[in-house]
Amino acid sequence: MKTPILAIAAALWAAVSPLHATAQSGPPSVGPETGLPLPRFVSLKTSEARARRGPSLTHRVDWLYTRRDLPLRVTGEFEHWRRVEDVEGEGGWIHYSLLSGVRTVLVTEDMAPMRSRPQPQAPEVARLENGVIGHIMECAAGWCRISVDGMRGWVETTALWGVAPDEVLD
Repeated sequence: MKTPILAIAAALWAAVSPLHATAQSGPPSVGPETGLPLPRFVSLKTSEARARRGPSLTHRVDWLYTRRDLPLRVTGEFEHWRRVEDVEGEGGWIHYSLLSGVRTVLVTEDMAPMRSRPQPQAPEVARLENGVIGHIMECAAGWCRISVDGMRGWVETTALWGVAPDEVLD
């Protein structure tokens, strides 16, 4: 039988363990703090955020994010902290006040075509470089309509990170 202190330590470890936070078997789970789906995408609300080794200010900073609107994937929750991953799978714990529910995407394909309609043969509106961040307007059937610096158009989800390939957003 576990003593109360060991039980608390085991519960805390389960809450902050990266393997526990990202492990998925079956349908998506929900976060214990928000009741929102895990994993889910959010964006960085500020132009600077520190990703820490654990969910408190006393933990070491592993990453410093310096791009406002950067899409991140939330994989775990503990009190006011969210475990996040970036496009490269790196990340850590960020205070929830630095994150936004506004959905953005990161272009992962160099010179990805932005089209006037969600069709491969539709006229190109622009070509987007790898690393460009766009705000999601809507997504359906493998395409997302995004806004980049006032320009709007459709981009295939295979060229984007920050949205699931089959995700539908209105």
